[in-house]
Amino acid sequence: MRRRYHGVVTKIEVGKRNKNRVNVYLDDEFSFACSAEIVYRFNIKTGENINLQNLEEIVEEDNYIKCKSDSLRFLGKTYKTQKQIYDKLLGKGYDTKTIDRVINFLKEYNFIDDEKYAQMYIKEKIIKEGVNKIKFSLISKGIKEEIINEKINEVDSECQEEAILKLAEKKYNQLMKTENDKRIIYKKIGDYLFRKGYSWDIIKVALNQTLKMDFYD
Repeated sequence: MRRRYHGVVTKIEVGKRNKNRVNVYLDDEFSFACSAEIVYRFNIKTGENINLQNLEEIVEEDNYIKCKSDSLRFLGKTYKTQKQIYDKLLGKGYDTKTIDRVINFLKEYNFIDDEKYAQMYIKEKIIKEGVNKIKFSLISKGIKEEIINEKINEVDSECQEEAILKLAEKKYNQLMKTENDKRIIYKKIGDYLFRKGYSWDIIKVALNQTLKMDFYD
C-alpha cells in the first residue's frame, strides 16, 4: 500500500492503552500515532488538510525519544529481558517500528542482554529451585531455550544436589513435628520438591539421603 503523505484529518482518537498518545486518521484511514503533545504543538485539528512530509520525521523522532525514555524508566535499577521491555512498550501504545528501534538502542548500550539476564537469574534461583521451574520461568520471560540450556549446563551439578538436599532436610524437619508415618513424609517431600521444579531422578536421591529409606527402587 502506498504511504499517505497528505489528506484531511477526519478523526483524532485517544489511545486505548495510553491516554497521552493519539491516533490520527486522514480521509477516514489511520495515518499515524503520536504523543498528544505533537497534536497540540502543530495545532492538528479535524477538518484540516495537512502535509505529512515535514511532520513525519518530527513525529517519528518524538515517538522514539518518548519510547526510549519510558524504556529506561521501566528498567530502573533492575535487569529486564527483551520481551519484558517490548511488551511493556507495546502496552503503552508505541508502534512496533519505534519499539524495535528502542530495543536496538538498549541492546547496543547493554541495557538489556538476555544471556546475562539468564545467567544472573539462574545463579540467584538455583539455590532454591529446580532447573525445570527455572527454565519455565525464563521461557515465560522471553528467553530463548538454547540460551537457557547453555546457561543451565554451566551450573555445577553439585550445587544443585546441595540445594535440593537442604530443601528436603528443611521440609523433613518441619513435617516431623506433626507426622510420624515416614511414607507419608516421603510423599509430601517428594511432591514439594517436584513443585519446586526438580526432576524425579534427583528428588529420589535427595529423599533417600534425607530419610535413609528407599521405597521406590
